[in-house]
This record gives sequence, structure tokens and C-alpha cells, in this order.
Amino acid sequence: MTGSRGAAIVALAVLASAAVEAQRGGGQPPAPPTPRAGAPIDLTGYWVSVVTEDWRYRMVTPKKGDFASVPLNPEGRKMVEAWDPAKDVASGDQCNAYGAAAIMRVPGRVHVTWQDDATLKIETDAGTQTRLLHFGESQPPAGDTSRQGYSKATWEIAGGPPRGGGPGAGRGGAGDGAPPPPRGGSLKVVTTLLKAGYLRKNGVPYSEGTTLTEYYDRHNMPNGDQWFTVTTIVDDPKSLQQPSTTSTDFKKEPDGAK
Repeated sequence: MTGSRGAAIVALAVLASAAVEAQRGGGQPPAPPTPRAGAPIDLTGYWVSVVTEDWRYRMVTPKKGDFASVPLNPEGRKMVEAWDPAKDVASGDQCNAYGAAAIMRVPGRVHVTWQDDATLKIETDAGTQTRLLHFGESQPPAGDTSRQGYSKATWEIAGGPPRGGGPGAGRGGAGDGAPPPPRGGSLKVVTTLLKAGYLRKNGVPYSEGTTLTEYYDRHNMPNGDQWFTVTTIVDDPKSLQQPSTTSTDFKKEPDGAK
């Protein structure tokens, strides 16, 4: 066997082996889906808030000094007692109750769409606010805080690995050959760079530097209605003794006619 012929045979053997390996699934893994394509739940559409609790705090402006069920610390209580709506108007802060830490609690309608494959957009009729939820490796802009802050979004897949990963990640530790996890999951959103605002319209405060964590879960009701629930956790050591947690429901509407 000449050297050139031997080299050709070896090259053909390598190519054949690579082809067989690719057929067995040993080739390059497919590119991961975009956040939009890989969404375990669909939150897009028109939704209306369902007020089944805290009616007197959500549907009307509570009296000054009424902060029941909000774990304010002494500094937060001072701010509640000093609330003056006329000063808010004069300083251009009359929208303090429509910041990201409170807006999903304000009764009204929201429209959820994909702005692009990695950005989910929430538009609210209450306060006419727009929130952008950023997936992927994008970084918050340097500079000032804002009413809606900067929101980092991730999908939490049902049946996936524990937070932090570990052996068997993505298969629940079952090893090769295990069935894929069930379709479903939650949307987690962490918002920072928030301007100070109100948790309630009567001046119950959250401070600049607050961290907001939200979990969005979607439900199909027995009668065919579609709902989502957002669990909101407001972490503000300046004004709160402990994080304030609320759970708010929305029901899907057929279109934006209302």
C-alpha cells in the first residue's frame, strides 16, 4: 500500500465515522431556541385584573396613614405621615403609584406582546406605562433610575433542574434516555434601577434602590377561562421591615376592545 493510498483510506474512514456519529446524535448540538420560541407559557394578549382581595386599597385611594398589611419600618411610616399629594403634583411626581413595584397591583388592563425575540413588553392602561422584560445577556444601561427600572427576565421550566443546576441538569437527574420534562413553567423577572415610588396611592413608599422580583404563572380554568397570576416581592430595606409580597390575578380577554 502506498503512502498516498493509505492516507486516502484513513480520511474516508474518518468521514464515515463522523457521518455515523452525526446520525446517532453525536454531531453539533442544535442552537438553543430564542426566549420567544422557547417560552414554556404564553403570556401574550389582552388581560384584565381581577380584584378579589384588598378592594379598599386597590379600587380607591386609602386614607392618609393607612398602610395596613405593608410591613413598613419606622422610616417608611414617617414617609407615609408626610405624604402630600399637592407636592407630588407640583414636583411632577403624580405617577409615583405607577412604578414597576406597584403597577401590576393597580386595577386595569394590560397588553402583553413580544417586542422582539428576546424582549417581552407589558403595556398598562393604568398610568399608560410600558415595561420591557429583557431576556439573555443584555446588561442594564448605566445612568439614572427610572419609574419602570431595568427588568431581567428568565424562564423557569417545569421539571427542570433545581436552581443552581447540578448533576442531571435538564433531566431531573434521571440520566440518559429519560423522558423530557413536562411543558410548562414560570416567568421570573428581577427589576432594579428603580426610581422611588408608592406601593399604594396614599404615599406608602418604596425607595430608590429597591429590588423587585416577580413570578408569572399561567392557568387554564375548568370553564375555559385563561388566567395568569403574578407574585410580586418588593425588597426595600430603607422603608420595609421585611420584603412585601402580594399575589395578583389577571383574566384574558378576546381582544383590546375594552
